[in-house]
Amino acid sequence: MKRRIPVLDIMIDAVTMAEAVKIVENFIAEQRTRFVATANAEMVMMAQTDPVLAGILNRADLVIPDGAGVVWAARYHQYAMPERVAGYDLVQQLLAKSARSGYRVYFFGGAPGVAEQARTWAEARYPGVNVVGVRDGYFTAQDEPEIINTIKLCKPDILLAGLGVPKQEKWLTKHLNELNVPVAIGVGGTFDVMAGVVIRAPLWMQKANLEWLYRLLSQPQRALRMLALPRFMLKVAVAKKD
Repeated sequence: MKRRIPVLDIMIDAVTMAEAVKIVENFIAEQRTRFVATANAEMVMMAQTDPVLAGILNRADLVIPDGAGVVWAARYHQYAMPERVAGYDLVQQLLAKSARSGYRVYFFGGAPGVAEQARTWAEARYPGVNVVGVRDGYFTAQDEPEIINTIKLCKPDILLAGLGVPKQEKWLTKHLNELNVPVAIGVGGTFDVMAGVVIRAPLWMQKANLEWLYRLLSQPQRALRMLALPRFMLKVAVAKKD
């Protein structure tokens, strides 16, 4: 039984990677529409001023602690948060499961060509992975009926949407019932990393909770966005005093 922990009023599931994978597999078996969010400090801070996003997160079927900041915040308030469950790593676990169990996966998002490159990479890394369709994340409202119909025709068990926060969360939850997909997950820049467009931090930096620093150094244009982390930490500290 998963347990939800409040981080600045956003409820995060205290799960391990293995537990998160099992929960997603159970969702697939149940064949009901479910939404999975990957919450990091930046997303939690967005939710502080975006009540629609906050509501989506607090109604999500699973919210994984995707970010060292979220894990730190939970522990700072004396909650037991077992580990970070990075969205990218969860996707890799699910793709490996697809190769073994035949789960049907759809890639939706990224710049033109990125999802295709990500599929090629996944097929090489996980022989037998069942990626049933790809579509880039550049579209207008007029394109949405066709996108939804195409996804429905592909009948994925898992829909991975890399449209950026909060667009992916809002789009998925708006269309979840129409899509009729057992599991829909907002995966941010996962396809960019898989396609080699963005290089992920070395493993030692990931383990040292310094992935944010690597992103800042390798993508200085993210500097303004990265300010969310110190603001998040300050807000968490003030909340504890209150």
